[in-house]
This record gives sequence, C-alpha cells and structure tokens, in this order.
Amino acid sequence: MKINLLRTDLAEAVNNVSRAVSSKASIPALEGILLKAYGSKLSISGYDLEIGITTSIDATIQEQGEVVVSSRLFSEIVRKLPEEVVCIETDDRMITYITSGQADYQIVGMSSVEYPDLPTFEENENIEIKGDILKDMIKSTVYAVSDNNSKPIYTGSLFDISDKTFKIVAIDGYRMAVRKEEIDSDINSQFVVPGKTQNEILKLISDDENVNISIGQRHILFKIEEYSVISRLIEGTFLDYNSTIPKTAKTEVIINTRSLISSVDRMALLNSDKIQSPVRCNFSTDEIHLSCTSAVGKANDKISAPIMGEDVEIGFNNRYLLEALRNVDTDEVKMVLNGSLSPMIITPVKGDSFVSLVVPMRLSNG
Repeated sequence: MKINLLRTDLAEAVNNVSRAVSSKASIPALEGILLKAYGSKLSISGYDLEIGITTSIDATIQEQGEVVVSSRLFSEIVRKLPEEVVCIETDDRMITYITSGQADYQIVGMSSVEYPDLPTFEENENIEIKGDILKDMIKSTVYAVSDNNSKPIYTGSLFDISDKTFKIVAIDGYRMAVRKEEIDSDINSQFVVPGKTQNEILKLISDDENVNISIGQRHILFKIEEYSVISRLIEGTFLDYNSTIPKTAKTEVIINTRSLISSVDRMALLNSDKIQSPVRCNFSTDEIHLSCTSAVGKANDKISAPIMGEDVEIGFNNRYLLEALRNVDTDEVKMVLNGSLSPMIITPVKGDSFVSLVVPMRLSNG
C-alpha cells in the first residue's frame, strides 16, 4: 500500500473511528484500526465486537492494499505530524512508513486477515430522520440509561416506532426518560440500542444532515454523512414503560426550569460522591422550600411557584433530579406529584414531547 492524503482529513477520521476500538482485547488486531486503500478512497474502520465505526476519505492511491495499525500510536502520530500532506506506505512485512515534511515514522503493522469482519445483516426495516431531531432525542434520554450490567436490557434505550411516532425510552430503576417525535414512516418496530452506541452517534451527528437507520434482527446500522456505525442490539424484554407512569395528579407545579436547576445546584454543594443526603423539597402555599442537611452542614432556599393540589414534602438524589431537569428543552416544566413516595413526573407545560420520572429518596423524620 502506498498513498498520499491530507493530514486534517486523516486526523479527524482516525479520531472518530478510534472510539470504537477496544483498549484491551483478546484479539490483538482489535486494538488497531483497519486501513484499506482502493480506488480513490482510504477506508478506516474501528471495531470492538459490539460497535463498529467506518468512514472513507479521499486519497491519492499509488499502490492498493490493507494494513492494521495500532489505534493509539497511529492517532498520536497523525495528530502531531508537521505538514498537511501525509504519505503512508507498507512493505511485505507490514512495516508501515508514515512521512510528513521532515518527520517520518516506521511502525509495526498487522495483516488485515487478522482483523475480524464487521457484521453484515439483512435489513428488515429502514427509517430516515433529521440529524438535529435524533440528536435532541438521544441527548434528552441517554442520561437515564443504566450502567449496571446485572440487567443488560437497561444498558440501552428502547427505540419504539409505531403509528408515525418515534419514541426513545431509557430507564435505570431510579429515573426514566421518554422523548417523542412524529415521523414520516409507516414501520412498526421496537429494539434496544446500547447506550454506548448512542453516545458515539451523538459525536458524529450533524444538525443539518439526515441520518439513515437500517434495522436488522440483531444489529442496527446508522449512516451519518461519511460515517457508518454498526452496533449489536440488546436482546431481552424491556419494561412496559407506559404502565410505570402514574395516571393521577395530587399536586401540580409549573416552574421556571433554570430557576429550579440553580436552586437544586445550591443544595448539591453539600453533597459529594461519598455524601449523598437527599434534597428535601417542601411544596406548600405557592412556594417550594428546598433544604439539604449533610455531615458538612445545612442549606436552605425558596422558590415561588403556583402549587395546585395537596401540600407534599419529598426528597430526591440531587444528581438524578438535576440530570432530569438539565435534559429538558423548555423554559418551564410541569411537575406532577402523588405523595412523598411516588415518582415525580416532569413534562412540558404544553404537549407531551417528553416525560421524565424521578424516584424519590425516603426522608427521615428529622
């Protein structure tokens, strides 16, 4: 293989693809990226047996070929090369020569036959969605994906498509996030996409480009501009999320989102990773009194807000409450409560584009 190409194109592609590379793999080739030079394109792939990212960039190809190079070393070299034009060449022993200006490197490569094939699958269904919409939907739900592998199904989000409505649902046992959009599609499908895959997609999505999603039996493929992201789907039975949303409303509050975030943030100063005392919220007489008492001290704050229904005192983990509030996209939210032990519902004041549930912490009498 012998090619010339632009350093900035190569650096961006390698940086994005490398995020799918395994840092510690039983197969040494999986700690590398696969370079394939054919025609007028250099194809670059990273794969960790769960998620694969592939892209192609323009290159002047003098000799076609393939090689696997260390992802960590190659990306560092490319990032620090002095000139814009880069020459990459491999010999019969897979020694890879990288030249730019007066700088040159020789690194040990591997044969591409040692690199596992990325999955291929038969496409069952396909949808196309605007990049800014998908980006917003993932951002407003992925925070609630579980990081507990004891229940793998909840380490991903449910993508629920039916009746021209697309919902993404994430739940971890302490909170739930649902985001809904109307789409122009007649398919009816449910599948669970790993949280890791969604986080990688977020980094690639451009607001003004459409994303094409191909759905198979066990895999899903996202085509985002010049990138293809293939991922396994998580198998299992996802919770009937509709049944977990309380249908009653004993207390309703409409409040400015930013004001509530700021107040909870002030209470959170008394908590840390080692100290987790609940933020106590007392809803009474058109006022929310927030307080927190921990081993390091006490804090109090008040926010004026119209409260409809019963008075209630309820406690929350400050991180869970803040994440729910920070991932809504409206200036005001409506909070619905059903006593001190039922989950609090957070919705827009008008419409139902999102629903967030936060499970309360039990408060001590003191």
